[in-house]
Amino acid sequence: MATFSFNHIGLSVQDVDKSVEFYKKVLQLKEIKNTASESKTRWLSLNEGKQLHLIPRPNFEIKVNKAVHFALSTANIDPIIATLNTLEIVFTDWLDTPNKVYIRKDGIKQIYFQDPNGYWIEINDDV
Repeated sequence: MATFSFNHIGLSVQDVDKSVEFYKKVLQLKEIKNTASESKTRWLSLNEGKQLHLIPRPNFEIKVNKAVHFALSTANIDPIIATLNTLEIVFTDWLDTPNKVYIRKDGIKQIYFQDPNGYWIEINDDV
């Protein structure tokens, strides 16, 4: 049986420059070199060799729902919440209550917000 490790997330985006700036500003991700091709796809580091690939698709209709999301963990979500508040980016709990931190049964805190293309991002403190 094969074993796997997580490598990257690839998202279709309408405006790759706007999306890169969002992820750099909100999550402080660092842009890294796209070593796969000379395309306009831009890569951001999620640390530990994991990456976020933003693939320009300006004419695609992007359909999203909260159940399709990616989650990032951090030891302390309070600085992320402060950044979202400063940038006036609304975050919610799973039930869409604005500006509410959800605490799961296992004690993990989590919030959800959307990027410029509508993709849902979960931030939690499950480290």
